[in-house]
Amino acid sequence: MKFTQFLKTQGAIAAIFMGIFYCLCMLGIFLPGYTAIPGNIDKLPIAIVNDDAGEYGEKIASQLQENLPFKEIQTDITNKQALKELNKNDLALVVHIPKTFSADMQNGETSSSIDFTINEAGATVVSSSMTSIVAEINNQLSAQFSQQTAQGVLMNFNLPEDQAADMAKQIETAYAGNIVTINEVPDGMHNNMLPMFLTMAGYVGAMIGAMQLISSFRQSRVKASKTRLFMYVQLTAILIAVISSLVALGITYLVNDPSGDLFFSTLGQQILNYMVCFNFTAILIFLVGDGGMVLNIPILLTQTIANGATITRDMMYAPYEWMSYISPMYYSVQAYYANLYSSISPSPYLWSMVAVGLGAMLINILIVAFVHKKEPVEIQAIETDAA
Repeated sequence: MKFTQFLKTQGAIAAIFMGIFYCLCMLGIFLPGYTAIPGNIDKLPIAIVNDDAGEYGEKIASQLQENLPFKEIQTDITNKQALKELNKNDLALVVHIPKTFSADMQNGETSSSIDFTINEAGATVVSSSMTSIVAEINNQLSAQFSQQTAQGVLMNFNLPEDQAADMAKQIETAYAGNIVTINEVPDGMHNNMLPMFLTMAGYVGAMIGAMQLISSFRQSRVKASKTRLFMYVQLTAILIAVISSLVALGITYLVNDPSGDLFFSTLGQQILNYMVCFNFTAILIFLVGDGGMVLNIPILLTQTIANGATITRDMMYAPYEWMSYISPMYYSVQAYYANLYSSISPSPYLWSMVAVGLGAMLINILIVAFVHKKEPVEIQAIETDAA
């Protein structure tokens, strides 16, 4: 057999096609998707809450609105409401100027501070970007207030040593920004990325499982009715979901060591994640056969950006944002952030996953009922079943 003949075999052609196809999909989806970082940082919504009635608070609030690189800045909101929205990741940053800010600055006896609150239980780019931006703001404000204080000190030369030392300290402590983090994630990238890794482990396993089980479904058509086989496929998927989820959590507890109180809720979500992803990826395979696996690859790659683990919906380009609304990955990742690290309930995200899963299962039922032709069942199989 010549090499040219080997290249014409079905396996070689399929391998060549997949090599080119996967390269096109991965680079064509990932590279445009990640150009949103840091280009779309300005789309993140933030809040500036000024409770100070003095001139300093109003001046700083005005400066921040003019200079911060954000298009959506809420100012007509209370600090309590802003923190509530931050906790749900509806805001990326809350800047709070306290009531006593101007009075403290004019007094000069103690440091005055502005609270910059960041939520760590969310997209990694958001928390890291907000931390960098807040650090820069604090440096500028510290320099600004220290300069104003120094101008006053320079007007008093020939002071006693003790008084001069006090004034020097006053310059250093004229302003101190207070960075507050809520829902802190334990140190380590493995902790921050755990929601995405758990979700992807379930999704990829479910996608491969769907291909294998639907292949068995097709091969067994002459041995049982398509209704019974469809039920067998779902029952087998549930069995795999339970076993694979136990394995996934075993590794998670060995490496990440989350709270033991979260075991059963996390296990339940991982099982749900598998079943929803199974039915979601099975649609194309039920519809077009093994070729559906090829079509599932770009959908998978798109969801790795659209799942919200790295960037939020506010930063996503339209195709990725649209995908996030029908993507089981997005709701799974957000539910894991809420369950593992946040103080909010994961229920809204879990119910959204259930809705996606039920919708996908309904589509699969319709495909099996109306697209798949009825096959004659072997008499031997019927007799075996009866026995």
